[in-house]
Amino acid sequence: MASCHLPGLFDIAIRTELGKIKAEFSIMTSTLDYKNVLNPSQLEAVMTIEGPVLVIAGAGSGKTRTLVYRVARLVEVGVDPESILLLTFTRKAAQEMLDRAAALSDPRCRLVSGGTFHSLAHRVLRVYGELLGFDRNFTIIDRSDMEEILQSLAKELKSPNDPIRVPKRGTLANMLSKAANLEISVQELIAREYPQFIDFTAMAISLSKTYAKYKKQNQLMDYDDLILNLRTLLSSNQELREQLAGRYRYIMVDEYQDTNKIQADIVRWLGNKHKNVMVVGDDSQSIYSFRGANYRNMFEFPEYFPDTRVIKLEENYRSTQPILSFTNALMDRAEEKYTKCLFTRRQGGGLPRLVNTRTEPEQALFVCREIKEKLNQGRKLSEIAVLFRAAYHSFELELELARQGLRYIKVGGFKFMES
Repeated sequence: MASCHLPGLFDIAIRTELGKIKAEFSIMTSTLDYKNVLNPSQLEAVMTIEGPVLVIAGAGSGKTRTLVYRVARLVEVGVDPESILLLTFTRKAAQEMLDRAAALSDPRCRLVSGGTFHSLAHRVLRVYGELLGFDRNFTIIDRSDMEEILQSLAKELKSPNDPIRVPKRGTLANMLSKAANLEISVQELIAREYPQFIDFTAMAISLSKTYAKYKKQNQLMDYDDLILNLRTLLSSNQELREQLAGRYRYIMVDEYQDTNKIQADIVRWLGNKHKNVMVVGDDSQSIYSFRGANYRNMFEFPEYFPDTRVIKLEENYRSTQPILSFTNALMDRAEEKYTKCLFTRRQGGGLPRLVNTRTEPEQALFVCREIKEKLNQGRKLSEIAVLFRAAYHSFELELELARQGLRYIKVGGFKFMES
């Protein structure tokens, strides 16, 4: 009779039990009541101090709470706050996490190095940018500056009689930015994503080179340059790499599914010495592929950091079980995934419906019919909400709402009729 053997299973079981024993002892000596405010998976993530950790955090599973308590825990057990690096996608998010951690336990939590990949790159390049030929007082240009410069350079490159259509400045910036983040040529990007501008390819190549030269001559860096130049510093300068990797003994990264290859490389270089790296993310939630984000970073993390401990946060605190069961069924169809099963202790909730429409106007018409049906059932307009991924997706719906005389308030962005 054949049997299935899982190599290392006994070792894993022993290691897991030892980890639990250490965590239990650690909790007993803590001033915070971790066991009563965290679920078992969150507790495991917070109490796992050493080694690489990949936290698979399903939607609404309390990942922010987990990160906050882990910062508090690290400081509580004596880790120097300035040796902790917390990377998030907004400075505001990082500051809020550190403020919450400080309020929980120790004001020194505010000394943790928290911020975005861009703010980290900015701090490092201000000191070490000279190694790449930049003065310490180089200027960072924002998106609008980038667009203005590209538009000006494109006008200089285009001859008056040239019939080639030049993309708008926002599209030009998108082209060069995404090519930089994907680390491909602008020629390849246009062929792949902007076939309508295929005749512009030769000029785009010239524009890319001219833009790079212009920035260098004027000591400028755009947001993409910050990340690229930090990665270049880390990969090319062993002394600096070891210095920075030695400084940050503990690294935590939020929303890891939305990082790109360059950012993943930065995490790898910085975490290579101590290997105490925790990344938190959800392979089912990546939304920034349009700017080069690669959800595969979630799957490749254990390859970069062997012996990675994978912890799944599956308990949901926002939704209802019928919706979560529907979500689980959708996620189960993914060819490449970390298997997880979202659940909640909340009761009730109706069954969701999945409705396919052929066009956006048809979709808007369907939504308006549903709204009117709810109104006929005695519901108020203030009790009805329509959610969409991005503000521009509301265009057709706003037109149909106006046609049918349905008053609405748009939260986030301007109403189409007012813009």
